[in-house]
Amino acid sequence: MSAKAFGLTAYYDSIVSNWMNHQLNIKFPEKKTIHGKLVENLRYGENPHQKGSLYKMNTNLDIKKIHGKKLSYNNYNDIYSALSILTSFKKDQGTVIIKHANPCGVSVEKNQIKSFKNALNCDPVSAFGGVVAVNSIISKKLALELDKIFFEIILSKGFSKDALKILKRKEKIRLINFNKFSLLNNKNYLFFENSFLAQDSNNILFKNKLRIVTKKKPSLKLLNSLKFAFNVCKFVKSNAIVLVSNKSTIGIGSGQPSRLDSCKIASNKALEFVPDKIINSVAASDAFFPFADGIEELIKVGVSAIIQPGGSINDAEVIKAANNAGIVMAFTGTRHFKH
Repeated sequence: MSAKAFGLTAYYDSIVSNWMNHQLNIKFPEKKTIHGKLVENLRYGENPHQKGSLYKMNTNLDIKKIHGKKLSYNNYNDIYSALSILTSFKKDQGTVIIKHANPCGVSVEKNQIKSFKNALNCDPVSAFGGVVAVNSIISKKLALELDKIFFEIILSKGFSKDALKILKRKEKIRLINFNKFSLLNNKNYLFFENSFLAQDSNNILFKNKLRIVTKKKPSLKLLNSLKFAFNVCKFVKSNAIVLVSNKSTIGIGSGQPSRLDSCKIASNKALEFVPDKIINSVAASDAFFPFADGIEELIKVGVSAIIQPGGSINDAEVIKAANNAGIVMAFTGTRHFKH
């Protein structure tokens, strides 16, 4: 009873303390308390031998499971990874496929079927058993396409009656409605046993105006593709390279210690699954290229434009390689590491 009583008062005081800090714009107070209300105990943690649970900092979870088996720690991690990307798109646009918290296919084509198929075609092998998130209400036609692939979870802003009938035929698949979801928290936390890191959420795409640093300049269509590529790159674990054709990803290289390796992975994915789209595609990098070898790898496979933060001591060498190849290069001045 004492544990419950102190837990309740501590929870209340934490809410009040955090509210006051927010009102006074005190981002990192000397004493920091984090409150959470238990939503559910999960099937298990990151691995079956680890226990896990979900806590929420406000009273609403904002997503609703309407079908399927219980969710695990990794499921929730993938769900929120998908939703963080979708919320960066325009209303009712976009499809994201997630595997192990990384996107393996993203498209913002206006046509719902085309958007899903383009996202899937980026890496259909990795998509198997993943999470697909659709930024609109799933129609019967889309449900028939989704039913052809094994997905662990399907997220959407809603399901038509016919779509539900089709998708519910698989007993274990989780169907989740995120129509009421919104990203309200402006802080991220990373815990290490008895200590934790705190930082602002990464809500900015470009802090400064884009600079075109090559002799060749982009068309408006090309510029929009570059911006889309850089936006997706922001959500890919570093080192990150994203290849895009129009409004869809065609190759993603993620989580590599070497940026050159990420370039090779993204290029190889595109060559394997959508080789017809790699010529005149665009590429985005989450951080600067330390040497010209990375962009030379991208140029070799047919990339016609690259967007990156810039800021390397070898920027001149990198720009020279881009000019020699006759491609476009844009500097953002904004880095997007994600670890």
